[in-house]
Amino acid sequence: MASVGQKVYAPGVAVSEGNGGLPKIDLKSPHGSEAEIYLFGACVTSWKVPSGKDLLFVRPDAVFNGQKPISGGIPHCFPQFGPGTMQQHGFARNMNWSITDSEANEGDPAVTLELKDDSYSRSMWDFSFQALYKVALHSTSLSTTLKITNTDDKPFSFNSALHSYFSASISGVSVKGLKGCKTLNKDPDPKNPLEGKEEREEVTFPGFVDCIYLGAPSELTLDNGLGDKIVISNANWSDAVLWNPHLQMEACYKDFVCVENAKIETLQLGPNQSWVAEQKIELI
Repeated sequence: MASVGQKVYAPGVAVSEGNGGLPKIDLKSPHGSEAEIYLFGACVTSWKVPSGKDLLFVRPDAVFNGQKPISGGIPHCFPQFGPGTMQQHGFARNMNWSITDSEANEGDPAVTLELKDDSYSRSMWDFSFQALYKVALHSTSLSTTLKITNTDDKPFSFNSALHSYFSASISGVSVKGLKGCKTLNKDPDPKNPLEGKEEREEVTFPGFVDCIYLGAPSELTLDNGLGDKIVISNANWSDAVLWNPHLQMEACYKDFVCVENAKIETLQLGPNQSWVAEQKIELI
């Protein structure tokens, strides 16, 4: 066990100072894979496979000041996905989470982070809740489990997503597995999405893309245009979102694509009820 300050963590789990002096968790697998997770926003900012290649992307305009959400990696959208009564994508990506557990299974490290309501969250969303987020690193995959529990004495409603940014060469990117899904296309007007149906076997990104796929399958395959294929599988994330800002973000749009697992339809939890969703991203 490694000791950091007064804390003791499982083998392969360490805490260090990251960008801007923000604390981050370093996961290292005996297989050579690595991951980084910032406690601010519980944001996974790096996932390197044994070759040393980082399959996630952090935008060049990302700030690490503990004030603004980290732009890139795998940020959280909770308790709101899109435009609504509070800040875009909610507050979970703009708060400090804490480490509640760490473990190593056959050498593969995992860490569990926790977020609870405080005066900041209650100023936007006046409910008591607990979010637990487990991140586990394997030789060629990274898996996450998100558990939301209502710790209040009244019901609340929310939706959620993992806003995953993958390194890419956008002209060569394709996503398979969405044919037949109902679509809500936010281009050209995000406030009035156009309903449709996906007819393509492979979705490509010739220009601006911002589209929700309702009732998405439990497995999608991303070709990142850089010679890598990544299977994005999930349990209980019922929808998917594809996004690339194209010329709206000229400095970096060619270098990433967002393929997000999401729960777009509003969920309601009564007191003491929980909702759990899992994701696995794996290089094949």
